[in-house]
Amino acid sequence: MHDAEIVRILAELLLILVSAKAFGELAERLGQPSVLGELVGGVVLGTGLFAFFRPDDPALALMSEIGVILLLFETGLRSDLSELLKAGPTSGGVAATGVALPFVLGWALMKVLGRGGMEAVFVGAAMTATSVGITARVLGDMGKLDAPEARIILGAAVIDDVLGVVILSAVQGIAASGAMSWGAILRTASLAAAFLAAALWAGPLLTRQLVTLVRRMRVRGVLVGAAVSFAFALALAAHAAGTAMIVGAFTAGILLAGTDKREDVTRDVQPVVEVFAPVFFVMVGARVQLGALNPLVPDHREMLGLAGLLILAAITGKVASGLAVLRKGVDRWSVGFGMIPRGEVGLIFAQVGLASGAIDAALYAAVVLMVVVTTFVAPPLLKRSLS
Repeated sequence: MHDAEIVRILAELLLILVSAKAFGELAERLGQPSVLGELVGGVVLGTGLFAFFRPDDPALALMSEIGVILLLFETGLRSDLSELLKAGPTSGGVAATGVALPFVLGWALMKVLGRGGMEAVFVGAAMTATSVGITARVLGDMGKLDAPEARIILGAAVIDDVLGVVILSAVQGIAASGAMSWGAILRTASLAAAFLAAALWAGPLLTRQLVTLVRRMRVRGVLVGAAVSFAFALALAAHAAGTAMIVGAFTAGILLAGTDKREDVTRDVQPVVEVFAPVFFVMVGARVQLGALNPLVPDHREMLGLAGLLILAAITGKVASGLAVLRKGVDRWSVGFGMIPRGEVGLIFAQVGLASGAIDAALYAAVVLMVVVTTFVAPPLLKRSLS
């Protein structure tokens, strides 16, 4: 890598971190979660205000992925496994409803508009996504990670990620062959379930050995280094098992939370998260193309109308998932609001559809707009309901 390239990347990182903190501070002063400000900061940078800033920079994409992995690792550290297991059946019901209903709504909407086939399948699949990173950040900023609503949301989001991998495998198979590959779907689901079961079974033994090793070592920063390495290792193991890396990172946090080093690890990891996580949120906002939202351009009006219908269906489907909560004393609205944001997960579905030719550029723009709007509306709704 040449010096000029390094200088440009460092300048981009400087812009990201300064804009994230500046707009995050502004959001806090307006009574909104800081993550909303970070998303707005990304939108501003994505307008081309700075010529050298490239939203599609591979280096920034890599740091963005590291950011969301570390964020979910920290979320796991702040979670109680026993409480998450208690919320298991409820989280399962929320996840199943939050996947099935948006898919049906998206698929039916496309059929009514005369755009069936693979287009309807891809749009329905993109509607099923849930970005746990957005919701986890809001819950963490509010100090609500130990609330029953938070446990249900996080548990449902983990299940949602597993189901999302299965659905993505299915739609990729449809795009490649034009037919549903049930064998690939069953294999993906089995591997994901096996990974989660194996991690929760063998994890306590691994973490005990890790803590013992850390106690014997004298090198500086060994605790945070070992903790982050453990998170990366489980993220890679999850990917190898056919499920999402953030599921592995979240599991690593939960396992370390069961040790007597929980508070120390949480304290040491937080500064690292505060550097990388804003990169993820700013980059989500930077992908927004404001020019495509101009209703004065005739070619954009049909796309905006379709996007409006998709947004309505997307929000309705996820909010309705809160109705699956049957426990007393739990705010169903908060659970539903926490499932709304699609974030980077929805963008992955849209990009796969565009790259495979299953959807055209206009439909891709509508799906991206749906992802962006659901990502922006969820934090203030969730904060208002939990407050």
